Amino acid sequence: MSIGVAVLGSTGYTGAELIRLLDAHPHFEILHLAAHSQAGKKVSEVLPSIASQSANKTLAKADDVLPHDVELVFTALPHAAAAKSVKKALDAGKKVVDLSADFRHPNLINYQDAYGLEHPFPELLGSSVYGLTEHAREDVAKTNLVANPGCYPTSVLLPLIPLLKQKLVETSSIIIDAKSGTSGAGRAAKTDLLYCEINESMAAYGLPKHRHAWEMEEWAGAYTGQDVQVRFVPHIIPMTRGMLSTIHLNGKKCEQWHSVLSDAYQDEPFVNVLPLGKLPTTGAVKGSNRCEIGVVALSEAEAVVVSCIDNLLKGASGQAVQNANVMFGLDEMSGLSINAAWP
Repeated sequence: MSIGVAVLGSTGYTGAELIRLLDAHPHFEILHLAAHSQAGKKVSEVLPSIASQSANKTLAKADDVLPHDVELVFTALPHAAAAKSVKKALDAGKKVVDLSADFRHPNLINYQDAYGLEHPFPELLGSSVYGLTEHAREDVAKTNLVANPGCYPTSVLLPLIPLLKQKLVETSSIIIDAKSGTSGAGRAAKTDLLYCEINESMAAYGLPKHRHAWEMEEWAGAYTGQDVQVRFVPHIIPMTRGMLSTIHLNGKKCEQWHSVLSDAYQDEPFVNVLPLGKLPTTGAVKGSNRCEIGVVALSEAEAVVVSCIDNLLKGASGQAVQNANVMFGLDEMSGLSINAAWP
């Protein structure tokens, strides 16, 4: 079984990671690679990490007509730019996994508040499925459009949703202190990401309200039927990849939270709840599609939950392939690893 695939926005970090994963996939075959600013170049000129047959492909423009035999399109384009490509792909009868934010918000006001933009195709918002795979499998399997979650929301929602469903968490006092490697900021040249600027330094950003806070609140509420408010402060650290979210929570029966999370994810290959009292590290998940979760109860009414992912894999391209596997009825683990790159 061979399924033709296109990747639009293929020369950024998430696009390059998609190429790496898809080239090793037993069923997906890359037929079309596009990157508007690099169109006309060979993949190998732009991505020295790619040495497979894809290295010899010539990059198309992002808005070029898709080949007829492409069945699946990954859009790894910036928000706003992605929406037009998604619409064209859907109109051409393709299935789409969109890694931008353009279809993550069923609530149009939330999208406009978070991104400061008018949505070009608001009529499509109701037809997309938010692809937090472990909580959306049935819907992902039936849709033609998956909105791949953001990296920070993935790291937060996976541990938070089971606790909220059990009504164990105070929904108005959720504090999230998160840290990400610099690849999360993308590949475009930015002064504050120059080596001399970022090395031996750490900075908070996105205040007073980072755009992913809207996503966390909207989907925590959608999955649990509760009004959820988060105080979310992300930080960028001098590390290439990896994401660690420390979630400070108030609630009840905190000594039971570990068992609640363990039970929720006991059959999930890509979510691992560590033994009680043990905390995850970014190094232990780097290069894998795995989320690791640790829980420490501070008292009957307070707890800290720590969640780690590779921001380019479970936080982006890995989860996108996981969703694509579900869309086509394939083994969900196809082309993905639970093992990290070590050391």
